[in-house]
Amino acid sequence: MKNLTLLLTGIILAMAIQGCATSHFYQLDSIEYDDLDYGFTVHKLAVRNINMAYIDEGQSDEVLVLVHGLGTYAKGWLRNIEPLSKHYRVIAVDLPGYGKSDKGYYEYTMDFNAQVLVELLDALEIEKATFVGHSMGGQISMTIALNYPERVNKLVLISPAGFERFDDGEGAWMTGVMTPELVRDTPIRSIDVNLRYNFYETPPEAEFLITERIQLRGAKDFERYCYAVSKNVEAMINGYVYDKLDKITQPTLVLWGENDELIPNRFLHAGWTKNIAAIGEREIPDNTTILFPKCGHFVQFEKAAETNQAIIEFLK
Repeated sequence: MKNLTLLLTGIILAMAIQGCATSHFYQLDSIEYDDLDYGFTVHKLAVRNINMAYIDEGQSDEVLVLVHGLGTYAKGWLRNIEPLSKHYRVIAVDLPGYGKSDKGYYEYTMDFNAQVLVELLDALEIEKATFVGHSMGGQISMTIALNYPERVNKLVLISPAGFERFDDGEGAWMTGVMTPELVRDTPIRSIDVNLRYNFYETPPEAEFLITERIQLRGAKDFERYCYAVSKNVEAMINGYVYDKLDKITQPTLVLWGENDELIPNRFLHAGWTKNIAAIGEREIPDNTTILFPKCGHFVQFEKAAETNQAIIEFLK
């Protein structure tokens, strides 16, 4: 009984400490998407009827387009833009529905996202670029490489979605669960926990991913952001590329964190990230695959210096 009492006391104390650590999240003021500070000048350009927001740094003729993952925005490249812009022209985009870009009830398929980014290149008078995509952005980048190979110089895929195979039942479950209402009504505590799953050890500098996500719950366009997140999950399921990896002709760098808790999907698939990485290493004809130890899903933030150096070496 004494041991049980000590165990319960320890659990209660741990919960209390954890609660104190996150209590300040409940005191945050609401903000609008345009209030977000990216640390860089943000430009806007009309693509179709969508005002696309993007960061544009560096003067080189060699262009990198950085494509963020599900639920995030261009600020997720905070540790990469400035170092890479010393060597290249770096364009970090906010996809439609995210960050400072327009939010609407758009088509939100992989083909739609790919086409919008190609049209952004057209508007910027850029003929060809290297696409650097994180997670969902990796799947979008592969879709661009497959649909518009003449517009893609090389690919850099960071913890990419698209290698992992989901059967029809798993896909139906994921799209059924990830509704706009679920995204909208996620409790503050769950926002904190879910975003920390992106890291092996969450850097203090990454807390903005949590605080800004909480602050934006009262933004006027938040409902449309929730719709975008929900539909993009469906887009990834329906716009799969795992059976087309051998058709990717561009030289490709693939970066993974060995301790990724999001790939493979922790609810549906047992196994290790290295097993998913092995699929791309086997199927993509011209690839270099690197796994970083003690690193989670958000590789470009958690292992920023190593990521930047790997990209620079790959593009030489």
